[in-house]
Parts: sequence; structure tokens; C-alpha cells
Amino acid sequence: MAITSDYGGIASADKSDDRKLDDYSRYRIVPARHPGRVVGTVFAALVIASVLYSTFTNPRWGWDVFAEWFFAAPVLSGLGRTLLLTLLATVSGSILGTALALARVSGSPLLSGLSWGYIWLLRSIPVIVLLLVLNNLGYLYETIRIGVPFTDTVFFDYPTTQLLTPFAAAFLGLTLNQSAFFAEIVRGGILSVDQGQLEAAAALGLPRRRQAFRIVLPQAMRSILPTGFNEIIGLAKSTSMVYVLALPELFYTVQVIYRRNLEVIPLLMVATVWYLVIMTVLSIAQHYIEGYFSKGALRNPKPLPFQSFFRSFGRPVSVAALSDDASETSGFRDAASVRPGGAVRIHGISKSFGSLKVLDNIDLDLPAGSVTAILGPSGSGKSTLLRAINHLERLDNGFISVDGDLVGYEQKIDTLYELKEREILKRRADIGMVFQSFNLFPHLTVLENLIEAPIQVRGISREDAIRLAQDLLARIGLSDKINSYPRQLSGGQQQRVAIARALALRPKVLLFDEPTSALDPELVGEVLDVIKELARTGTTLVIVTHEIGFAREVADTVVFMEGGHILEIGTPARIFSEAEHPRTREFLAKVL
Repeated sequence: MAITSDYGGIASADKSDDRKLDDYSRYRIVPARHPGRVVGTVFAALVIASVLYSTFTNPRWGWDVFAEWFFAAPVLSGLGRTLLLTLLATVSGSILGTALALARVSGSPLLSGLSWGYIWLLRSIPVIVLLLVLNNLGYLYETIRIGVPFTDTVFFDYPTTQLLTPFAAAFLGLTLNQSAFFAEIVRGGILSVDQGQLEAAAALGLPRRRQAFRIVLPQAMRSILPTGFNEIIGLAKSTSMVYVLALPELFYTVQVIYRRNLEVIPLLMVATVWYLVIMTVLSIAQHYIEGYFSKGALRNPKPLPFQSFFRSFGRPVSVAALSDDASETSGFRDAASVRPGGAVRIHGISKSFGSLKVLDNIDLDLPAGSVTAILGPSGSGKSTLLRAINHLERLDNGFISVDGDLVGYEQKIDTLYELKEREILKRRADIGMVFQSFNLFPHLTVLENLIEAPIQVRGISREDAIRLAQDLLARIGLSDKINSYPRQLSGGQQQRVAIARALALRPKVLLFDEPTSALDPELVGEVLDVIKELARTGTTLVIVTHEIGFAREVADTVVFMEGGHILEIGTPARIFSEAEHPRTREFLAKVL
């Protein structure tokens, strides 16, 4: 007892001492010393002070002459031409460069080759040479004529020298040069966008033009803008080269003036300061534009100056705007957005990647409203089969139909005609897909992700699309995330939004490509609960999964694949308890 009491006393004393030690409020805090920073700051201050003192105390800089000519009419006139050339060449060069970049990445070899040849040629020619060639184009072609080739029909005929004035030659030369460099900047931005974004846009049935300008290019802008603005700044300075055309822009005007009054340095400083003003304005514009296109890139973005003011003109959807019915509803069994399922028929399909045969003569019938789980080891062809159903992968042989309509083909009597991409995208809208890595569009809010395809593909009004999105978000328990960006959501929340996005098109068939494999174990359950609820609605579900317990509980049919073949098909009770194929039993023995 005595020993126990002693130890208790010691423990009590230790706790008392700990409390005293933990009270740091009476201590004085001494900030960390950074002598290197102090030395660097002093050095920088001395350099700045020396430069400023030398610049403003040396009378040879001629600041009085600088002040006399800085706002002079000839200088401002030349500045105006510089700004006009920069603006026109930037707009036209950017548009032409974007078109060239899209042509360069197109599937047409001839169009891609033409774009490459243009870029190669224009990047090879110095700007000053290009300007001189264009200014002397009248020597090669006396008139510019537009008409019907190989006939006497002429719509337009005009002397080249009168049409191609020095300003027009300067504008055209700067545009051609700018477009070639800008095309490669845009192409680099396009290539930086994850391939999954293109697949997600295609799976939603968005038209190719919409994919490019709504999904790909806005994301590519984050890579395009820094180098793109460098090109614009370079263009503003390159306008000084048009002096070879005797065009009185800023630099040429300054040259004319100092050749008359011999005040070279003050006049050059006039041009320098105006170029600094132009660069400063462009840099500020770059800051704001980059901030705009970085939407969704950061979980907690820092607001730009005046951003809260401009936001007041926006129209974010309020969570309070949800209808009472939608806000209190959960699950999908009574959802008007859920469409009756379609029957899927897979007949003799095969697919190879080079010498590797991924699918080999697959046959499969999936009744309308069925829930099919596809199991198998990695590399067995499960995901390729899923992607073939909605024609994200074009088949080498065989056919797939949904409710009797062939995917990718149109039947006329006894002939099959391959559909154009536009028609394939329309039919693909009936086959929704939820990707393993979510593939939500990061620059769009949750609401914008959900309403994009219904508006563009189904043609419903924006108001109806918003109501549908609100209903779906209420059913998956994410009404409060309607104005959030994907990066601000957890993995489970992102996958639930991806399911809602696919359902917003009211598809007949819904495909899931390992929907839980990218999630932490704690988040798997919330996604599986949503899929379980969908399985009760009558929508045809095809699920590639490694969740054996989930497949046993939800699926009507289990398919086991390996090496591009279907080895076994059956009910969950039979497959998991009495599998016939030895490879199926071996696989299940390892995962059960």
C-alpha cells in the first residue's frame, strides 16, 4: 500500500509539473534570425538606389526632352498603330493558330500534313523577310483574282499593290507568323489534357465541336496562357520590325524624330517607357485571365482582386432553391429521371491491339433491366468489352445492339452502313458510362457537369436541366455540393456525381468500369449503396468490379473472363458456390 501511495504521489507531482511546463503564455518569443535575407535585402536596396540616382541625376538622359515628346501627337499616333497591329494580329493569329492546332491533331492525314507544312514554313521564315516578301508581292502577282478555276468567271479582280498597302502587309505578315507559333502552343495545351476527359465527353454524346470548345480547350488554356501571353508580348515588340515597310508605328516614329533633333537617348526612352506600359497592361490581363481559367484547379483558390465584385453579377444556384420534394427524396426507385432498361446483344465481337487479341469472339445476351457483374483478372478484356458496348472502342469483328439498334451501324435491308461520328455520339447517349477515375470535368461545377449533356445532346431547356440535376443530387445526398468543383469533393462524392451525370441523360444502359477501385476502403460503401439503389430501378446495369460481395448481392448474372474469352456465365449463387470452370474456381479461391 505504501509503495502504491508513493507512486501515486510521484504521478500526481509529475502531472502538476507538466501543467506548469505546458503554460507557455508567460514566455517571450524571439523570431528566427535570417541574416542572409537581411544581406540580400540591403544589397538589392543599394542596387535599386544606385540605378535610380544615376538615371535621374545624369543630365545626358535628357528627361526634359523625354517629357516634351512623351505625349506628342506623332508619338501617340505611332503608338496607336502599334496597339492596333498588336490587337489585330493577336486576334487573327490566335484564331488561325487554334484552327491549325485542331487540324494538326485531327484524324485526317492530309489536313494534319497541310497544317504541319504551314507551321514548318512560317516558323522558318524570319519576320522581317516575310514582311518584305509580302510588301513586294505585287512583283509576283500583279492582280489578286478570285473566280471559278479553269473558267472565265471572275468574282474579284484588284491590283495587288493597291490592295496590299504597307499596313495590310504588316498585319498579314504578323498574323501569319503569330499563327504558326500559336498553333504549336495550342497543340501543346490540347495534348496536356487527360485522355479521360475526351472519353468522358464522347461517352456523354457531346458533339465534337462542343468537346473541343467546352471541354478540351478551356482545360488546355492553363497550359496555353503563360506561353501564349509571352507570344503576344513578343508580338507587341515585333511590330517595331514593320519599320522596313516605312510604316510609322511607335519605333519608326521615334527614329524619324531623333534623326531630326539628334536627341537619340531621350527619344529611345520614350519608346521604351511606352513598351513598358504595354507590357504592364498585358501582364495584368494575363493575371486575371489565368485566374479565370484556373477554375476548379485548386481546392481552396485565392480570390483575385475585385473577384467578389464580379461574382455579384453571376447566378450561382442556391441550395435553398431545391424543391421540397427533391430535397427530401433519396434513392431512385421513384425517380422520373430513370429510364426503363434496354436489352444488350453482343454477337461474335473481337478486338486486337496490334498482335495482342484482347477480345476473342465474345457472345453475350443481357436482358432488359438485368444487372450483370463482370469478373476476371487484370488484362482479361473486361474494360475493353465495356468500352466496346458504347463504341468507345471500335471492333475488328462482330456487332453489338441495344434494343435491336446496332451500335455504330445502320441497317438497310441486308446491308450495314457504318455511322458517322455525329450519329454515333447521338446513339451513345443511350449508353451511359461511369469511369474508374471519375473523369468529371474539373473546370465545371457539379451543376455544370450534370446539365452539359442534357442541354447539348437531349436538347432540353436549361431550366429543366437544372431541375433534373437538383433532383439527382438530392437522391445521392449531395445537394449542398451543387456549386462546388470536383477537386473540392472527396473521391466517393466525385464518383456519386459521375453516376448522376450519366443518369442525367436517362440512358437505357449504364456501364460501370470498376467504379470503386480508385476509392479508399472507407468511401467504397457510399458508392456501392447508390449502385444498389439503381439496381432496383429496372435500368440495365453492366458492372466491371472486383467487389465479390457486392456482385453476389446485386447481380442477376455473373460473367467470368480471362484472356479475352468468357469462361463462365451463371447466377451468383452458382458461380460463387459451384463454379464449373477450374480457372473460375482458382480465381474465386484467391479473392473470396
